[in-house]
Formats: sequence, structure tokens, C-alpha cells
Amino acid sequence: MLVLKSLDIDLTQSEKKTLLGFLTLYSFFTIVILLFISFLYYSFQKDLMLQQKRALMQDYSSELIFRLKDLHINFDKYKFYPRDENFNSAIYDSDKKLIFSTLESKKVDFNSEVYTTDSKIHFVEQPESYYLGAKYVVLEIDDNLIWFEKLKKEIALFILIAFTFMVFFGYFLLKLFLKPMRDALHLLDRFIKDTTHELNTPVSAVITNVEMIDIDSLDEKLAKKIKRIDTGAKTISNIYEDLTYLTLNNKIISQDENIELSKIVKQRVDYFKTLADVKKIEIKTSIKEDIFIFCDNKKISKLIDNLLSNAIKYNKVKGIIKVSLQEGSLIIEDSGKGMSKNQVEQLFERYTRFDKSVGGFGIGLNIVSMIAKEYNLHINVQSKEKVGTKMEVTW
Repeated sequence: MLVLKSLDIDLTQSEKKTLLGFLTLYSFFTIVILLFISFLYYSFQKDLMLQQKRALMQDYSSELIFRLKDLHINFDKYKFYPRDENFNSAIYDSDKKLIFSTLESKKVDFNSEVYTTDSKIHFVEQPESYYLGAKYVVLEIDDNLIWFEKLKKEIALFILIAFTFMVFFGYFLLKLFLKPMRDALHLLDRFIKDTTHELNTPVSAVITNVEMIDIDSLDEKLAKKIKRIDTGAKTISNIYEDLTYLTLNNKIISQDENIELSKIVKQRVDYFKTLADVKKIEIKTSIKEDIFIFCDNKKISKLIDNLLSNAIKYNKVKGIIKVSLQEGSLIIEDSGKGMSKNQVEQLFERYTRFDKSVGGFGIGLNIVSMIAKEYNLHINVQSKEKVGTKMEVTW
């Protein structure tokens, strides 16, 4: 995936699967084409070699037939089958039954004039006259395979050069294939950065002013309106913090320290109670005191915020959220829509959203995954559709 890095593209799992499928298919067809061309070249060179050997064996055959004719005429005088150090031979009758043979190979292909088998080259000829009752004369010579060794080197060199060329061609083809995806991701990232910049000042002003209002001193109707403003401001604030983390992640220097996680979890639960109250969601907590963890305060808060935000966002009205903190484990469980197994596998991919009716950019759990990897935290997800989701963070 060096191409992806050079293009500065952060691909999601589904996009990576698409590219992997493309590269696999491209490589497969490249190899098939190269092997097919190599086979054609091998067949051509083999036929060329056999044609050259055919001319030589034709001369040998003519010499053997002449000697068979001489033996046939002077059989009473010689009675000795002609042999030659350059080749082995055999004669067969019209029924293809063996009359005499010095061949090393036992099987003969009478349908081919020249062929190879077992490092031997065979030549089959039918003499004009049946000398010694022979309709078929078969010659056999050694195949030293020099041509084959030379051919292997040529094919290996061809495949190496051709495959290298196809790799470079595939590289540029892949860049062309990735361009629309890259442009779309860069456009989205640009939008996020611009949005983040514009959100900062108004969000801070709204939250500061809402916190200064004494809601208890207001009448019930006005208090509800202020709470709605507070809910909206906190929602925007959470999105703003997500976008800031996402765009500045590589520039953020972690201030790791031994922090009291119990206190942070309580603070974040209190912060999100306003959002939970809008959907009449009850948050049940079981938080053990004096639980500490060594990490950055802001980052672990961001992880908890996104888990709580999702538990509220995808929960049902009058639902329940259970928050449990024990030594080495943080569990946030909701009674919401739940997810399928396939959705769970894609849960932490950036820009992934399973319910378009719910707001957000699909970056919250991607940030959770990034923080978890940075601090070697393990996230276990258990979900069942129409029942709920359980997120467990362990360390």
C-alpha cells in the first residue's frame, strides 16, 4: 500500500478490500497472460527444435532403411539386425506389433511423426517396401535438453521484464483508480477543517453563557428552553472536539500522567446527563473508587465522551445506559438499536454511519479506536439488533 501512503489517503476497511480485490484480479490476469504467452513461445521453440531434429533423423532413417533392405535381401548371409551408435531403432508390422527393438522407451506414438518423451526424441516413418515385414520404422535419439535450459532462461527473463512493466503500469492505473476517492476524501477533510475553525468561537460563547444561568431560579417553561440550548451546545461542542482531534491528531502532544479514571468517568457522565434527559434515558452507574490509569487526560475523556455520546444517540426513548468501572475494565452498555455482525466489523471505520437519520460525521468511534491503539487499550464489542450494544474497554 505504498501508493496509498504517497497519496496521503486514509482508506477505510471496505475501500481497502475493494483495492485488494482489484490488485488481486489485476495480478491474476497478468500472470495468466504471461504464462499463456510463455506457453505459446515454448510450444513454438519446441516445434522448431523438433523440425531441426526431424531433418537429422530423416537422414538416420534413410540409412537404417537401406541397411534393412540389405539385410532383407541377404538375410541368410547376415542374420544380424543393424545397429548405430547415433540412435536406437525398432521395426513394427502392419498391426503395430513389435518385430525387433533396441529402443529404451516401451511405448510408441504411431500417430506422430516426431515427438519427445522421457528425455528422448522419436521419429516414426513408413518405408515404401515392407523390408523384413516392417511397415513402421521408429528411431530414438537422446534429447540433451540444452534447448530446454536455454528456453527456460529466456522465458524467465521475459516474465521478469514483462511483470516489472505490468507492475509499473498497474501502479499508474491504481493512481488513476484512486483519484476520485482521494479527491472525495480530501474534500471532506477540507470541509471538516473549515467547519472546525468556524465552530470554535460561537460554541465557546454559548456554553459559557448557559453555564452562567441559574436554571433553578427560572420558571419551568423557560428552564426547558435553556436545557434544550444546553443540550444543543454540548452536542455541537462534542462534534467540535471530535473534529479538532481528527484534524490535529498528528500535532497533539500527549501529556501522559497517572490520572484518577473514577473521577473522570463521573464527570463525563454528569456532562452527558443533559443529553440523556432529552430522550428520557436513565444512566445507571457502578463506578469503583480509586481506579487509576496512565494516559492523557483529554484523550481518555474524549474516548469516554464518544462512547457515551453513541450510547445516547443510538438508544431508544426511555432507554437505559449502564456505566461500569472496575479495575482494568470500563463498560458502557445501552438498550438501543444494536448492530449486525457485519456492522460491528465496520464499526471503527472513519465516516461510517449505519443510521443516516442520526446526526454526526461517523468519526467518533474512529477516534476511540485511534486512542485505544495509542494506549494499547482493547475494545470488545457485543451487539444484538433491537436489544442493544455493550462496549468494553480493557487495559
